[in-house]
Amino acid sequence: MARPIWNGTLSFGLLNIPVALMPGERRTDLHFRMLDSRDNTPIRYERVNADTGDEVPWKDIIKAFEYSKGNYVVLEPDDISDAAPKSKESVDVEAFVDAGAIAPAYFEKPYVLVPGKKAEKGYVLLRETLSDSGKIGIARVVIRTREYLCAVMPQGSALMLILLRYPQELVDVDDYRIPEGKLADYRISKQEMTMAGQLISSMAADWKPADYKDEFRQRLSDVIKKRMKANKVASHETEEDEAPVENATTNVVDFMSLLKESLATNKRTPAKGGSVSGKKPDSKTTASTAGKSAKKAPAKKTPAKKTAKTAKKTTRTASQTRSAAKTAGKKSASSASRSRKNADNKKKAA
Repeated sequence: MARPIWNGTLSFGLLNIPVALMPGERRTDLHFRMLDSRDNTPIRYERVNADTGDEVPWKDIIKAFEYSKGNYVVLEPDDISDAAPKSKESVDVEAFVDAGAIAPAYFEKPYVLVPGKKAEKGYVLLRETLSDSGKIGIARVVIRTREYLCAVMPQGSALMLILLRYPQELVDVDDYRIPEGKLADYRISKQEMTMAGQLISSMAADWKPADYKDEFRQRLSDVIKKRMKANKVASHETEEDEAPVENATTNVVDFMSLLKESLATNKRTPAKGGSVSGKKPDSKTTASTAGKSAKKAPAKKTPAKKTAKTAKKTTRTASQTRSAAKTAGKKSASSASRSRKNADNKKKAA
């Protein structure tokens, strides 16, 4: 069973219903690795300096916003963490609207709200009220480090939380050439309308999601299984990539760990003090390609595994060299001994 993203409350008015926010979708995409066709070695991407070509370690990577070509505003870790919403495990309903008032384009990603212990009464009360009234709740929810707009709506016996897109994320259909006007403007007759209606009626069916499958994925899976059975597989001993530093991809506060600590102590996470809003702009925070630093990038690190292999190979080579030297020494001593004996024999014969 999937783990909850967080455990908190669903609140509207003075009613607070303990709930767990659970994932509502399962990704089934097939993921591919890219290999070198010459020896089936996996391709690895590295983080390199665009000027020097040297690899850059995670600890030396910072975030910046490119406001024009080649010009950047560098962001400090506090800038991002201060802009993030305060961590709170709740779904705060702000309004109830008609279920059909929201265009499909606004719906983005589903989650499931699961009632907490002894919270079934409030859960069922809200679910049935929404079903009877034909309304859905418009709320705000914080997931990890971002606040989302969402809809709370009934689906069968469950309450679903669907993330919504903001209006600025959608393209206005008026930007495209869409035919408008009356039927007569497009020479559409009543008979054509009638026949089109009859065709739609003849194709009408009940919605059964199980009848629809990702056929492309299924066909590709069959090909993969067939090749595996035919032993048409490529294997290559790969070396482990250097593990990135934990949380090195971003400098954002890890709210998930704070949430877990808060749940363990039954305390809410206190708001982080301090703000950078009053700070004066620093000329160092604006970077441009015209003023690139001449500082040399750090040398490329050699993976530990490669170093171990090199050391082992060097030790083996040194051992072989010592053995060869020892053997050569023995052969030289033996040859010298035979020479002395031959000289003694010649003296005696003389």
